[in-house]
Amino acid sequence: MVEGSMTQGAGQGPEVERTATLRDFRVPAYVPETGPYAHGAQPADTAAPAREGYPDAYTPTQRDLPVINRGDTVQVAVDPAAAPVPGSATGQGPLYVVGDVHGYLDELLAALREKGLVDSEGRWCAGTARLWFLGDFTDRGPDGIGVIDLVMRLSAEAAAAGGYCKALMGNHELLLLGAKRFGDTPVHSGAGTATFQAAWLLNGGQKSDMDRLQDHHLQWMARLDAVEEVDGHLLVHSDTTAYLDYGDSIEAVNDTVRETITRNDADEVWDLFRKFTKRFSFRDEGGADAVRSLLDTYGGNRIVHGHSPIPYLLGEVGSEDGEDNAGPVVEGPHVYADGLAIAMDGGVTMAGKLLVQQLPLDV
Repeated sequence: MVEGSMTQGAGQGPEVERTATLRDFRVPAYVPETGPYAHGAQPADTAAPAREGYPDAYTPTQRDLPVINRGDTVQVAVDPAAAPVPGSATGQGPLYVVGDVHGYLDELLAALREKGLVDSEGRWCAGTARLWFLGDFTDRGPDGIGVIDLVMRLSAEAAAAGGYCKALMGNHELLLLGAKRFGDTPVHSGAGTATFQAAWLLNGGQKSDMDRLQDHHLQWMARLDAVEEVDGHLLVHSDTTAYLDYGDSIEAVNDTVRETITRNDADEVWDLFRKFTKRFSFRDEGGADAVRSLLDTYGGNRIVHGHSPIPYLLGEVGSEDGEDNAGPVVEGPHVYADGLAIAMDGGVTMAGKLLVQQLPLDV
C-alpha cells in the first residue's frame, strides 16, 4: 500500500515547520489551585516550545487544541437528487465512517445528505448501509446535544431498515460525563490537582449542552464501545496506543472502559480520559509500528481514527493570529503510517470539513 493523502492544500513542510505549527498542542501539567488560572480560568493563548508526543504524566488540564475562528458556517454542497446508497434488501450494505462532529449539527446533516444516508428531513434513507461515528459529538460547536439526539434517532431508523448506525466513545464523551458527574471534585492528575469541570470548560464545553443534558444522554454515552473491528478496519477514536492498557482483545477493552465508568470513581475516569486524549502515536518515525501494535492485538488491516485534526497532522492550518480566515483545505481522509492509518477528523472546528467517508478507500 502506497502511503498518501486525500487532502488538498500546501505540501507537507519540513519537520521543524510542522512541530512549530503544532506547538499549541502542548498542555501545561496542571491547573493551579491559586492564582489567575485557578479552578479553570482560561488563559490567553500563548506559544509554548515545540514538543513531540506526550510524557507519561501528560494531563489535559489546559486547552488541548488552539481554536481557530471558523467564521461563517461551512457550506457543504449537497445534490438534492443524490442517488440512494447501493445495497440489496438483504445482507450487509456499504460501510461509512464519520469523523469528529463537535456540535456542528447542520454540517453533519449536510454531509450525511451528500452521501445519500439521510433525506431532506434528516431521516435515514440508506437501507442496509452501516454507519459508524468515531466519537466526539459535543464541545466547541453550538449543538452537541442535538448531534447526540440525531445519532440516537438514526440508530433506531437504520436498524428498522436493516442497516445500522453505531458510535464509539471519544475523549469528549468522557469529558462531558466527568463534568456532569464530578464537577469541581479534585482529581489526581499525576502532576497536580485538576477537575473535570475546568478541563471541560477549557476544551470547548458549552453551557447549552450541559443545560440540555439528560439521563438518557448520559446512559447512551456511558455504554459506547471504545474499539470495534469492521471489514478489516480497526475503528478507534484516538490516535494513541493507550487502548492497549485496557485489554488484549476488543471485548476486554470495551468491558474495561464500561466498568471503569460504571464504578464512578473520579480518579479512574480521569485517568481514562487522560489516556484517550493522547494523540500523534501514528505520526512520524515509529508511527507505523505503533499502528501494527494495535492491529496485531485487536485485528484488522488498517486503523481508522478521529481525534487529531488532519490539518495538524499535516501542518496545514490557518495562521494563529486569525488573519487567515480561509482555514485549512481538507477534501477527504488522510492516509499515512505506511498506508496503515486513516485519519478522519477534517477539522470542522477550524473551518475544515466534517468528513463522512465510505470504506474501503481506494488509494
